[in-house]
Formats: sequence, C-alpha cells, structure tokens
Amino acid sequence: MSSAKKLLDIRDLAVEYHTDGGVVHAVNGVSFGLAQGEIIGLVGETGAGKTTIALSIMRLLQSPPAKITSGEILLHGTDILQVKDKQMRSIRGKQVSMIFQDPMTALNPLETVGAQVEEAILIHEKVSRAEARQKAIEILEMVGIKGERFGDYPNQFSGGMKQRIIIAIALSCRPELLIADEPTTALDVTIQNQVLALMRNLKNELNTSVILITHDLGIVAEMCEKVAVIYGGEIVELGSAADIYDHTTHPYTRGLFTSIPNISTTTDRLIPIPGTMHDPRIVKTGCAFADRCPSCQEGCQVSKPPLQEVAPGHLVRCFFADNFRQPPQQQVGAPSNGAGRATAVER
Repeated sequence: MSSAKKLLDIRDLAVEYHTDGGVVHAVNGVSFGLAQGEIIGLVGETGAGKTTIALSIMRLLQSPPAKITSGEILLHGTDILQVKDKQMRSIRGKQVSMIFQDPMTALNPLETVGAQVEEAILIHEKVSRAEARQKAIEILEMVGIKGERFGDYPNQFSGGMKQRIIIAIALSCRPELLIADEPTTALDVTIQNQVLALMRNLKNELNTSVILITHDLGIVAEMCEKVAVIYGGEIVELGSAADIYDHTTHPYTRGLFTSIPNISTTTDRLIPIPGTMHDPRIVKTGCAFADRCPSCQEGCQVSKPPLQEVAPGHLVRCFFADNFRQPPQQQVGAPSNGAGRATAVER
C-alpha cells in the first residue's frame, strides 16, 4: 500500500453460489487494499472470481443464488456490506461506479442512450435537466459518440459503441473508485487507447482509483501500479507491477507469461498451462493450482499454502516461493527489466 490515503480495503471476502448442481465456491478469502489515485489490475482465467469480486464491491450480486459468507469491504473505513440499501444506492454510481463486461445486456433497449447517461447525473448531482443533458452530451463525446446521437437507441449502435456508452455512464459522475471489467474487449485499438487515456486522466485530475479486470497483460503493464493474480477464487500473487513482471514468482503467473508471445525473444513454441481450472464446487484441501503446477510436490496436494511476503509488498501463495523468486534474466518466459512490459503493450 502506498503512502496515499486508503480508499478501499477488502478483508477475507468469500462468496458462494448455491445452485442445483451444488455450492460453487467462487471467491475464497480474498484480501487487498487500494489507495486513493491507485490502479490495481485483477488478472486471471475466466471463472477465477474476478467479476464476482467486482460485483461484491458494487453490492450487485443476485441473491439467491449468490451469498457472501464472510469478509468486509471497507470504503473510507465503512463496511459497505452492512449499510442499508438506500445508502448503498447513493454510493453506487457516485462514489463507486462500474464499467460492465457485456454492453449488450447492460443497456436498457427501451431508452435512448442519452437518457441513460443523463439519468445517473440527475440522480447524483443537483443540476437541472438541461444541465444534465449538456453534461451527458459532453461525456458521450469524450468517449467518441457524437452528441447528435443523444436520442438514438442502443440497437442503433455497434457492440464497440455500446461499450463506449457503458463507459460514459460509469464516468458520468466522476466516481472516486472506478471498477472496469474488461473495458476494452469490444473496442478497436484506436478507441481502446482513448478509453485508457480517459481513465488515466481521471486518475491524474481527480485522484480516481481504478480496479481494472482484464486478460490483457499489456494493458495491465501500461496502466497498473499494483497487480493481483487470481486463480480458483484466491489471490496467488500480489505486488507492484515491477514485482509481477520483473520478479514473477508463482507458477501460475509464470505460466501466464510463457503462454503469450514476446517479440523480444525467439521461441519455437509457446508453453500453455496444461489442464483446466478445478471444479469450484469441490473444496480442495491443498493448493488450488496443484493439479496443473509443473513444480507440484506431495505436500501441495494436502496443505493449502499461505499468502506469504517474499519481498516488501510482494505476496505469493506458494510453499516454494523463495525458490522461484529469481532475477528476471533467470526466469523462463518472463519479461525482464521493464523491456518485456513495453513489448506486451506493443502487441
């Protein structure tokens, strides 16, 4: 945690989904903090629990089937899991906002896009409808939607343009914390760059904190000061971007790097991570990654490793973390000395 004032503090968060097929253990004791003006990247495979963490912060988990079984989510020291629904509605959209992953289902097809951006402004700011309309037009143009399309409906836009409208809604009240769930997936490279620049401007001008959920390690390298690598509902590695990219330690994180191309090195073949994530309905007694880990030993199958500090601020959930934390030039497939980070962004 930086010396800046702490905005968000998640402590031992656990979330389950109760389904006909059994109890899905989606998030298992996740803890991390975020300072004001800080950007953290949440990285991991589909099904790792990243979006569930985000929806927990927003208090938007559908219950049933979802149930938060333990933990605290402290915003400015207040546990938002305990506040009343009315107070949470005043927080959601103003203090904490979210860019949702699927623009096709996040927009109301019966309302114009301008009205949907305008609605958030009218709810949270003391402005007239005319002022709210002008602000809505400005924020739409900021994300690349022409102001004259204020009165158009979602079906009149492409998937990428719908994503930009979702981003406009999330940014309309200039939140303290912005949760961005795969915000650039449906965007072309030019608009992607504009959206990332907009998020950086919010951070620089308004000291906005950002939780960035993405599969793109290049975007993480470009945007984030901190990175949390999530596997099987747990944080397996947490640290600064320099820790994660230059001193990659957990076998899963190392596997992520060896499975993507790097133009600074010559490789005959990429090395994918073998197997698939274990069934989250089954509670594992040992390490969640043990079945896919090339360095797995007998003890890994029976005991769960703690999240231990291998260097100041660098936490790793592995019994052999001290052995794996090597200088960048000794790591197979890991970017080194910052050069790999630049390469990832250029992909």
